[in-house]
Amino acid sequence: MDALLQIENLEKYYGTKTIMTKAINRISFTIHQGEFVGIMGASGSGKSTLLNCIATIDTVTAGHIYLDGSDITQLRDHELARFRQQNLGFIFQDFNLLDTLTLEENIALAPTIAKQDTKALESKVKNIAVKLGIGDILNKFPYEVSGGQKQRCACARALINEPKLILADEPTGALDSKSAGILLDTLSNMNQQMDATILMVTHDVFSASYCRRILFLKDGTLFNEIHRGNQSRKDFFQEILDTVTLLGGEDSDAK
Repeated sequence: MDALLQIENLEKYYGTKTIMTKAINRISFTIHQGEFVGIMGASGSGKSTLLNCIATIDTVTAGHIYLDGSDITQLRDHELARFRQQNLGFIFQDFNLLDTLTLEENIALAPTIAKQDTKALESKVKNIAVKLGIGDILNKFPYEVSGGQKQRCACARALINEPKLILADEPTGALDSKSAGILLDTLSNMNQQMDATILMVTHDVFSASYCRRILFLKDGTLFNEIHRGNQSRKDFFQEILDTVTLLGGEDSDAK
C-alpha cells in the first residue's frame, strides 16, 4: 500500500508564552491508500484538533502534514479552498445539508458550483446514490427523510469529487443505534468496495470496531495503536474496549 497521509512531529499550541496549552505534542503516523482508520481519545486528548489540522481548518504550530506527497502545511490561504475541494471529503455529525435543496442537489452542490458537466454529474450522483442505498429518494428534501438517510446523503456528497481522503468527525453522534449501524456499514462498504480512504474521529467503541486500525490519543500524544487484522468485529470491539479502559477518561463508557 502507498502512503497517502503522513503526519510528522506535529505540534499545535494554543495560548501565549506565559499560558500555553499543548493540544498536539509531536504526533507522527502514516495512513495508507485504502485504509479505514479511527482516532479515539477522551475530551481534550487532541483528536478534534488533529482532524482540523489535517482538514486545513486549523494551522499547525510545528511539524508537517503530507497528503500524497504534498506538504499541506505550506499551502497559502488562497490555495486552501481549492485543495479541500480537490482532495478532501467531509462527513460531519450534523449532516450540514441545505434544506432548500433536494438530496440530489445537495450531493451535486460543490461540483455544480465548480461548473462540472451537468449530464456527467447527474449520472455520477445517481451511481453513487444507488451504491449508498438512497437512489430512490434523490428528489426528496432533507426534512422528508430519516437521519440515517441524511447521513448517507452526506457520504455521497463526500464521495462525489473522488477525494483522496475522507474525514469523518463523530459521524454517528446524532443518529439512533439502527441508523448508526446502517451508516457504519455504509462507511465500511465505501472503504472496501469503493476503495475510499477514511479517517474517522469517534468516542464510540461500537463505531470504532468498524475500522481496520485505531490510533489512541492521550494529552495530545499518541498513546497506543491497534490493528484489527483477522479478528472478528466482536473481538476487535473487545480489544478497543480494553484499550479505552486502560486509557481512562470518558471513552470508558462505551455505548
